[in-house]
Amino acid sequence: MSAAPESTPGCPVSGAAAPAPELFTWEFATDPYPAYAWLREHEPVHRTRLPSGVEAWLVTRYGDARQALADQRLSKNPAHHDEPAHAKGKTGIPGERKAELMTHLLNIDPPDHTRLRRLVSKAFTPRRVAEFAPRVQELTDRLIDGFAARGSADLIHEFAFPLPIYAICDLLGVPREDQDDFRDWAGMMIRHGGGPRGGVARSVKKMRGYLAELIHRKRAEPGEDLISGLIRASDHGEHLTGNEAAAMAFILLFAGFETTVNLIGNGVYALLRNPGQRARLQESLAAGERGLLETGVEELLRYDGPVELATWRFATEPLTLGGQRIATGDPVLVVLAAADRDPERFDRPDTLDLARRDNQHLGYGHGVHYCLGAPLARLEGQTALATLLTRLPDLRLDADPAELRWRGGLIMRGLRQLPVAFTPAPAGPGSQ
Repeated sequence: MSAAPESTPGCPVSGAAAPAPELFTWEFATDPYPAYAWLREHEPVHRTRLPSGVEAWLVTRYGDARQALADQRLSKNPAHHDEPAHAKGKTGIPGERKAELMTHLLNIDPPDHTRLRRLVSKAFTPRRVAEFAPRVQELTDRLIDGFAARGSADLIHEFAFPLPIYAICDLLGVPREDQDDFRDWAGMMIRHGGGPRGGVARSVKKMRGYLAELIHRKRAEPGEDLISGLIRASDHGEHLTGNEAAAMAFILLFAGFETTVNLIGNGVYALLRNPGQRARLQESLAAGERGLLETGVEELLRYDGPVELATWRFATEPLTLGGQRIATGDPVLVVLAAADRDPERFDRPDTLDLARRDNQHLGYGHGVHYCLGAPLARLEGQTALATLLTRLPDLRLDADPAELRWRGGLIMRGLRQLPVAFTPAPAGPGSQ
């Protein structure tokens, strides 16, 4: 992929003779950045047929992407999709329609979006996230303890995946004894094309049933968790229906874990492929400094972020974007991965620079749909990277990069596995 050593950064494809790239192949999934560079230069707003059969516009330049993310004429509501029969139900999370989980923040517009976001935003204030930091550190150390003495691990399955699952379950109020069930359902949901046919929809249905039961229990015995907060809001005149509460809990789990899995996995991989940058970060951490860690996580979000394409938008009226006429009902997908490598906005965009300051990346979106859980994801990403690099200082890739595989799926970008090796280390603080 383009997470190459600093001495050989990727270069945009240029020249009129360059052929149009083939999109959505396995080769493209491994390294989409040359194809996105071609699109930015030659067809910055590009109409294509997706693997699902849905036709959509891809927006690849930073300026156009930022405009599209904030354009109120581009609705999040799938009801605005002028979809042919063969595309029915193919523009969202598999199974969410049948499970009555559509009324969440990724599928609605103001004023309903404003109302629901206000109710949930209380869980993600800087104060609440700061209070959660010790729990994130505890989870991080516990997971590393599980493999530190072995000298090898798959960082996706043993670390990057379970960490945000357990964290978001704690926030939602899922009892500890039920959290492994959530881990199994979530694992099926992020396999995309790698699991049994219909497995995602079945997992969504199971999660929906569990959330309905949990909401019922929390209504009888509320706590200080997020689901109890949603219930209290609905009981005090905010008009949050049972379906809305379940859908909100579902999307917070779904959107709140896969992005962080990929942030940690892609981030560690990029650091392993850029040893100079990794060494600078380790020196900074050893000196007790946090500045490079904070700017570094932002740079990893820009360089090879967890969300490749922003979630679906649909034109509610004809509009022009990047010189292309978008018809009413057309789906529009903003390619965050392409926009965040735009040389018109970022200096040396294909180079990883953890100290990059002018870094208004779009990794967590822009406008009213800016990622609500970004503060928590940043906390988890910073904690995970700092703890890994401190406790396992000689962490190294234990596979040929060419053999690594990326998960299928349209929206997210993440590795299936990340095998690493290191000198076996003792258990961390607080372990038994």
